[in-house]
Amino acid sequence: MVMVSMDSPGGGGGGAMAQQQQQSEEDLGPPWLRPLLQTSFFVACGAHPDLSKNECNLFCLGCTGDALCAYCVPAHRDHHVVQIRRSSYHNVIRVSEVGKLIDISHVQTYVINSAKIVFLNGRPQARPGKGVTNTCEICCRSLPDSFRFCSLGCKLGGMRWDPSLTFAIRPKRSQDSGDGSGSDYESFSPKKPRKAGYELGRFDRGVRWSDDEGSKSNTAPITPTTPPINRCRPSRRKGIPHRAPFYG
Repeated sequence: MVMVSMDSPGGGGGGAMAQQQQQSEEDLGPPWLRPLLQTSFFVACGAHPDLSKNECNLFCLGCTGDALCAYCVPAHRDHHVVQIRRSSYHNVIRVSEVGKLIDISHVQTYVINSAKIVFLNGRPQARPGKGVTNTCEICCRSLPDSFRFCSLGCKLGGMRWDPSLTFAIRPKRSQDSGDGSGSDYESFSPKKPRKAGYELGRFDRGVRWSDDEGSKSNTAPITPTTPPINRCRPSRRKGIPHRAPFYG
């Protein structure tokens, strides 16, 4: 006997579609990304109002609560805390901190104070400049042609209709083997250069060697040649001879 389900395709499809949509909403980035983008930074800390330098410019990725100041850090000693900076009255984070946690591809990066940073939220631009051919897909800010978004928040908004976008960091594939069984450390570790038969020292001008390892010149002891010493001193030019006066 074959059991046939009597559920209508319309009723079950709507619930499955809603569940799938809810699941996709949860998969849009790590759980701390949305709270990070919505947090207000550079305000006085409510837990330490009477202390100086209580500006909140830190964020705990484990607690995903309010912004933290320097006096709040000891309570989050075992958590991952990142520092938020400000550029042109907008919140930014260094690529060296966030690049290890999420994939920031397609997001424009900037260099400020010799450090590469990305903006947290979009910066809408009313009118792009003349000659601009590429803009942010969310806030229409002018961008170079190699980028699609101007901030992490704009990329998060673009992930709603583009399933190819992700914040998950893809593992690097080995260059030696296609199955990924090779070691990434060996492929990226610098190799020591091979010495060419003799290490140049103090008298490097008279040294001669061969790059061919099979030649006989490499097996023979190599000694630097001493330049010949010229013992003959150059003669000084004599002056004009003067005759002694003649007295008659």
